Amino acid sequence: MVATLLSILAAFTKTKNMAAERTFIAVKPDGVQRGLVGEIMKRFENRGYKLVACKMMTASKEHLEKHYSDLSTKPFFAGLVKYMGSGPVVAMVWEGKEVVKMGRMMLGATNPLQSNPGTIRGDFCIDVGRNICHGSDAVESAQKEIALWFTPEELCNYNSCQSSWVYE
Repeated sequence: MVATLLSILAAFTKTKNMAAERTFIAVKPDGVQRGLVGEIMKRFENRGYKLVACKMMTASKEHLEKHYSDLSTKPFFAGLVKYMGSGPVVAMVWEGKEVVKMGRMMLGATNPLQSNPGTIRGDFCIDVGRNICHGSDAVESAQKEIALWFTPEELCNYNSCQSSWVYE
């Protein structure tokens, strides 16, 4: 009986962990310079999401052109790439249930003036060109961005002791 319950629990835990989604969040140079990295991380942690990778770096022009390749035809592309390479960014991978969708909601609208108070951009930003953070907009783009910014060895796979207090 106990062995059966343990195998059911193990299968449930495995299924639950397999369903965990990952997203890419980056604190842009303005967020780093303004000392907002800890606040942004705190909001994701307070929500119950698990940090699985984090690093500070100044990205090369080539790296940023790959990251923002979907915006390459936009008139602001060159300025965006130049700005993003102007100082360090903090690149992170967060894991949890529907973290891509919820991460975008937590960040707020790309244009901070359209972001609700209580969102990261709504609380800390005014101009779209200084919106302090980037967040993946879909599961597929998250996978692409994570692979661009992190090697598989840099992603920490672990069971959080908080999991049972966050998820049913």
